[in-house]
Amino acid sequence: MRTKPQPTTSIATSDANCIMVRGQDLVEDLIGKVSFTEMFLLQLTGKRPPAAHVRILDAVLVTLMEHGITPSVIATRLIYHSAPDALQAAVAAGLLGVGTTFIGTMEGCAGLLEEMMTAPEGMDARAHAIVIRHQQAGKAVHGFGHPHHKPDDPRTPRMLAVANGEMISGRYIEALKVLSAQVDAVYGRHITINATGASAALLGEIGIPQKVMRGVAVVSRSAGLVGHILEESLKPSAAFIWETIDEAIPYAAD
Repeated sequence: MRTKPQPTTSIATSDANCIMVRGQDLVEDLIGKVSFTEMFLLQLTGKRPPAAHVRILDAVLVTLMEHGITPSVIATRLIYHSAPDALQAAVAAGLLGVGTTFIGTMEGCAGLLEEMMTAPEGMDARAHAIVIRHQQAGKAVHGFGHPHHKPDDPRTPRMLAVANGEMISGRYIEALKVLSAQVDAVYGRHITINATGASAALLGEIGIPQKVMRGVAVVSRSAGLVGHILEESLKPSAAFIWETIDEAIPYAAD
């Protein structure tokens, strides 16, 4: 009879006197000595990060935290209005909106960049094929376009400038620029690289795996939603949102 391998964890352990996280003593090595962003990178990678990587992740977290009264914020405010005793439920409601339409598209963009970087025919040829594939399917290319920020998303050049200032400008950023050129060429007009596209490239450059990039957005947006909950408690808007929608959408029998 075959025995199953024993599962293990490399993240944390503790005893009566000590808590170890990623090989570091939580009390002696981490509390008061590292920032939250450093701790986040340590948790993800298992290594104490270089300062440049911390500043890159900070730039992404700051960028993604807030964008006004978005669908996720509306969900959070409405649920808080319904259950003010369960702040966590309101945050969770908003986080459910971090998907392939809003904010979570960095995951899809990173997948495209990695596809280009490993293509035997070269990045330009694969980028062209990717854009044609999306065009024929009637789908937007992840990381491109924005309903409000035109012709360019103002966040993107600043994010890329931060990476450049930290001397971080490698294959992911190169691939993003190549993909951008092909998007414009195929569609015959300029389509902005949005903040999630820039985030995908920056996170790739500092070694964040594509499959957990959306988690960075979840962490950032959680803080933003808590801010909206506090404002909702002080200056309520949920009832107004509810009443406005109720009045604006009339009943129509089938």
